[in-house]
Amino acid sequence: MTQGTVYGVGLGPGSQDLMSVRADRLIRGATHVAYFRKKGRCGHARTIVEGMIPPGAIELPMEYPVTTEIPFDDPRYNELLAAFYERSVAQLIEMAEAGCDVVVLCEGDPFFYGSFMHLYTRLLNRVPVSVVPGITGMSAAWTATDQPITWGDDILTVLMATLPEDALAERIAQTDALVVMKIGRNLAKLRRALVHAGREGEAWLIEYAAMSQQRVLPLADVGESVPYFSIVLIHGHGRRP
Repeated sequence: MTQGTVYGVGLGPGSQDLMSVRADRLIRGATHVAYFRKKGRCGHARTIVEGMIPPGAIELPMEYPVTTEIPFDDPRYNELLAAFYERSVAQLIEMAEAGCDVVVLCEGDPFFYGSFMHLYTRLLNRVPVSVVPGITGMSAAWTATDQPITWGDDILTVLMATLPEDALAERIAQTDALVVMKIGRNLAKLRRALVHAGREGEAWLIEYAAMSQQRVLPLADVGESVPYFSIVLIHGHGRRP
């Protein structure tokens, strides 16, 4: 029997009309659809494609055993997630070996800080795997500000707000343009790092980029908490004609 293919399909930042034609075609023709979600939730990726999955398609929700309940540097965090990815891969391989193609829904781009990468490395050389790129959330975020993010020779740095405060401040001070992701409970730390780097006044916060709840405002006007789907930007001002 011919093996099926596991497709990691990038959904883009959260709006169906920002998906690629290939992503749309694969989802609307899928017989098996898998997606990540937190236990008790529908899952953001699944919400994005509401109304696109064909009736009768088999769905495989892959529920994270842990998200923010314990620190990511706790040894148990990697142990729990590694076992979770192994179980998920076993299910995907079983479907593929039965001759079924499986579409794995991936927010943003599958190869950009996404969970699918952990499946991809485990699936390689075991069943056919194909990746469909998607528009990243950060691209939608800087587009939402109506300003280019980089000019000429500007250096763009992408940081995770989970980094230590001193590391954040150092890299923020060194770059021309900036994207910061995974903010959430790290907002206060990020603010201190921006102040230390002397760049707080340049920062913008974008919530839910390209989604119906989108909000764009200077970081200085933001309260003490932000949604998970938030990105902080600093625009570059480099060489131009």
